[in-house]
This record gives sequence, C-alpha cells and structure tokens, in this order.
Amino acid sequence: MKFSLRQLEIFVAIARSENVSLAAGRLALSQSAASSALVELERAYDCPLFDRVGKRLHLNSSGRGLLALAESLLAQAGEVDDYLGGGRPGPLAVGATLTIGNYLATLIVVDYMRRYPDSPVSLQVANSETVAGRLLRGDCDFGLIEGEVAHPDLLVEPWLADELVVFCAPGHALAGRPAVDSATLGEQSWVLREPGSGTRSQFDRCIGSRLPAFRLALELEHTEAIKRAVESGIGLGCLSRLALREAFRRGSLVELPTPQFDLRRHFYFVRQRSRHPGLAGRLFREACLAVGGGAGDTAGLQLPFIP
Repeated sequence: MKFSLRQLEIFVAIARSENVSLAAGRLALSQSAASSALVELERAYDCPLFDRVGKRLHLNSSGRGLLALAESLLAQAGEVDDYLGGGRPGPLAVGATLTIGNYLATLIVVDYMRRYPDSPVSLQVANSETVAGRLLRGDCDFGLIEGEVAHPDLLVEPWLADELVVFCAPGHALAGRPAVDSATLGEQSWVLREPGSGTRSQFDRCIGSRLPAFRLALELEHTEAIKRAVESGIGLGCLSRLALREAFRRGSLVELPTPQFDLRRHFYFVRQRSRHPGLAGRLFREACLAVGGGAGDTAGLQLPFIP
C-alpha cells in the first residue's frame, strides 16, 4: 500500500476543517508537516482530493469518496490498537445537549471513568444544532441529543422517552388550575430556550404554532437560568420533566397541565454514519443504557438528588 494511516488521519482532519492549519493544530502537527502529508498522499496515487479555493480546501468527488472509507478504516485501526493495548478503550469525545448534559451525561461520564480510569473522556455540552455540527466535523465521536436531527450522514438511535412540561411559579395566577387552554397560554409571557435547541424546536412546533400570539419575555441558553427566571414570576416556561423533577419536589415551580399538546419526545444516541463506533463508543453506549436501570423513559430513572 502506498498510504499510511497517519496520512489518512491528516486527510480526514483537513476534510472536516477545510483548513490545513486548523487540522494541524488538532493533530499537534506543524502546518508544513500536515500539508506535506496530504501532498504525498495525492501524489502517490496521482489523485487530487481537494479543490483549492483561496486558503480553504473543498473535497472534490474523489475526496468525498475517500472520506467515508478513511474514517471507517481509522476507527477499525483504533480498535486494533485498543486490543493490542490490553483491550482498554481509547479516548472518547462526547457531545451532549443541555438537558442531557446537565442532568444525565455527567453521571454517565463519571461512572464510565471509574470503570476505565485510563480512558479519558471529554464532554462538550451545547444545543442540538451545535452537537450535530461537531459530530459532522468529527470534533466529537458520540452524541446524546434531545432534539430530532435529520442528516444523511448521522445515524440516530432512540435512547430514552422524555416529555416537555409547561410550568410556572407557585404564586403565578395560573398555578393550581386543572388545565390551561391555548387562548390563555397565548396571553402569557414566556421564558424559552434559544433557537437551535431541541427543546425550543419542539415548543415552536407543538405549542408556539398553535397559539394565536404569545409574548417572548426572555430567550436563555441554560435550563437553570430559565427556571430561576420563571421562579421570579416573569412568565411561563417549557422544559424537560427531567430538568424540573427536583423543582417540582421542592415546590419552587409547579406544572401547568396542557393535555391539548403532545409534548412527548425522545433522547437519542447519534454518531457519524460512516465512522465505526470503536470500543470506547460501544462501552459508553452501554454505560448510557445502564444508567436507566431498565427504565424506558426519564420519569422512571432512579437518580441521585439533583439540587
């Protein structure tokens, strides 16, 4: 063979970043070393893999065909390395959306690292759109997402059932009602997640689209900030029941029943379709399944106290 795994690794990094300098930084190489490796690979087969446009590199048809093959081969090579190294899983980069990241992923990562102390895990927490982008660029290996993601290059697998809940402060005028109709909800101010989050997308689809009008008081990126704002009485919120379980238990927030809306959803495992999951990915997925203890939804999870 006229190529090396290192050349393929550099090719994949450049393909995902569309920039030699960025790719070199991720691989702890000099820019000249990364550029030379790519040129050597292309010359060995007399096959250009990129179209050069200014400082950016865009995959041509040959490069696009090679990318999936290279990523799969590198993942399998990683498994060989894990096996020869005594079966230890290698490093793993996990991307999680905010509800999962704040209330589940940290517990899973801690448990995983106790089992495999020599296998580092990095956890990146962001909204669904951002996590999907990181997976597509190869910046993380495994995703835990609460919003629906539709992209041909991503493999999406249901994990846990969940649901959104409309809620308010206990002193709010609507608190204690057996149900709240849509006309009344449309008269309220709301504190919501930002566009790009799975929670906001579902709110817009299931509730916002059915309200004649509503006032958006605040858009916030963090669930805890939304809970604090709603506790202050500024308006209503809509978040995962998982994020609200302790607030409901304490009585600092109360649920507003909205049976007219179907707010059920799923948490998902997501990874690049063309990338082999590797030993670390498979073991982390098993750790995610284990945290549920057989529960099929977030309501049945037995979790430690969450303040």
